[in-house]
Amino acid sequence: MGFFAAGHGAGRAGRDFVTSPEVGSLFGACVARALDEHWRAQGEPDPFVVIEAGAGNGRLARDVRRAHPDCERALHYVLVERSTALRDEQRQRLELDPADEALGPFARAARDDAPAPVAGSGPVFVSLDELPALELRGVVVANELLDNLPFGIAERSGDGWREVRVAREQHGFAEVLVPAAAADASALDAATRGLAVPMGARLPIPRGLDAWMAACGRVLRHGTLVVIDYVDDAAGLVARGVDAWLRTYRTHERGGPPLDAPGEQDITADVVRAQLAHAARASGFTVASDVTQADWLRDLGIDELAEAGRRAWEARAHVGDLEAVAARSRVVEAAALTDTSALGGHRVVTFTR
Repeated sequence: MGFFAAGHGAGRAGRDFVTSPEVGSLFGACVARALDEHWRAQGEPDPFVVIEAGAGNGRLARDVRRAHPDCERALHYVLVERSTALRDEQRQRLELDPADEALGPFARAARDDAPAPVAGSGPVFVSLDELPALELRGVVVANELLDNLPFGIAERSGDGWREVRVAREQHGFAEVLVPAAAADASALDAATRGLAVPMGARLPIPRGLDAWMAACGRVLRHGTLVVIDYVDDAAGLVARGVDAWLRTYRTHERGGPPLDAPGEQDITADVVRAQLAHAARASGFTVASDVTQADWLRDLGIDELAEAGRRAWEARAHVGDLEAVAARSRVVEAAALTDTSALGGHRVVTFTR
């Protein structure tokens, strides 16, 4: 938490890593199209509440707003971000409304009637530090949040699973192996059922995943949860090894060992698909789709948006104005967002309830 609380995280100059919204505005334009699809599928509710969990500096929300989705007159967009520094940055990118406008404004048809939301009052954008304590219908979006939820690490040993703990030493920190808790060992056995896990192989223990999914289940009475993240089967993590799925980032470079420079580098871990599915089922969600980001964006029309940008660039390249540069940028952004060896390889897992 110290890493993000200090304002570190996604961005370009002076930041530590780039997520899809930081590539450019094209990702936000595609997310706006996805929100329109969910809005229509839900019968075009008004208000249409969208919660972005782990909203960071507000870049994605800003680009969704700039895309002017069809649902914007109904859109009530809630940015949830714990970091005070990042919430301050949101105000530099967005005109934020008071938090009590998230489901309002409200009016009464008669003096004794219960207040009801006023239709067509969107777009409304508000910022909170926690998921709202309400039951609602709508959409929750989490882009590269789950890989940063609290997690432990387990190592396969001859007598089952051991948890990797951290001990303070005179000159820093060191690993200590202790028997894994029975519940953790059982969950790891379930996630690796049918898989020959070699001695010494390591897998994450999803400390925060179950609680976060349960919180989403309490908020989202009916609707859709979309998570975009590093997701792989347990077999994939075992085959790639801990150095591949446990990563650190600092100033746009891979960082050092996880125990180095605490609070100064991002520590992230892949999400195990079986663990994600278990947490979802326990919270009342059903998996609706599981595709790569590249395929998800193509289904949303990113190729046609890039092609329109290419044509606009060719028509205005001789002018070289901002419109021409922005059009050319869309082609570059589309390539980066759909590169399956990088951002395009993220999984987009959609849940419904």
